[in-house]
Amino acid sequence: MPIAIRDATEIAGLRRAAREVMAILAVLRAAVRPGVSTGKLDALARRELAARGARSNFAGYVPLQGVPPYPGVICASVNEEIVHGIPGARVLREGEIVTIDFGAIVDGWHGDSAITVEVGTVTPEVARLLEVTQEALRRGIAQARAGNRLFDIGRTIQRYVEGEGYAVIKRYTGHGIGRALHEEPIVPNYVDPQLPNPVMRPGMVFCIEPMVAAGGPATRELPDGWTVVTADGRPAAHFEHMVAVTEGEPEILTAE
Repeated sequence: MPIAIRDATEIAGLRRAAREVMAILAVLRAAVRPGVSTGKLDALARRELAARGARSNFAGYVPLQGVPPYPGVICASVNEEIVHGIPGARVLREGEIVTIDFGAIVDGWHGDSAITVEVGTVTPEVARLLEVTQEALRRGIAQARAGNRLFDIGRTIQRYVEGEGYAVIKRYTGHGIGRALHEEPIVPNYVDPQLPNPVMRPGMVFCIEPMVAAGGPATRELPDGWTVVTADGRPAAHFEHMVAVTEGEPEILTAE
């Protein structure tokens, strides 16, 4: 399937979806504290979606045949959980981190973003992991310019993360976004010669989302069929922005 090139009207629709996502993520970030369960965060997100007339693009999502439909409107991944953590009874504790990945549909357009949030006060080592992951995202976004190739994003992220002594999670990637949550192209956080490496053009819209581990890059999936954790049990962080390629600087549609 070809990569969609969005016109000004379509970009405006994506901006609206992105704004709603970020407004709700701000509410969720403020609600993160010791003693709050991930299920309560999910319930809060559901109320916010309803109040804003938006719909979830996560709830009921089935990526592959045989995978159970995703049950939450957020992914809440704690500590060594990298992505797709199912919200529920788990209560957040002082010193933990929780990644909240969240999306919404507004007027048929999809929004998607992720943040990793400290629960109270974290160790300097964990704080550094979050700083490196955010900086990796910033550097990757800077490469999303017309005339560059897609691998310029992943190459920049990988070099920076590994140069800082961390590991890039390679099994999971960013993606195009528009009328569907996941569109072409795959946006890896590393260089994979087997993947397409198109020249970026104005109107392309991607989700760039480095996932960075404090230990090794190996992962495993839990029996729930969704939650992915680091194989060594070390913490991981994940940040994601929707980015539009323009004639000039990249536009971060999910800017806070």
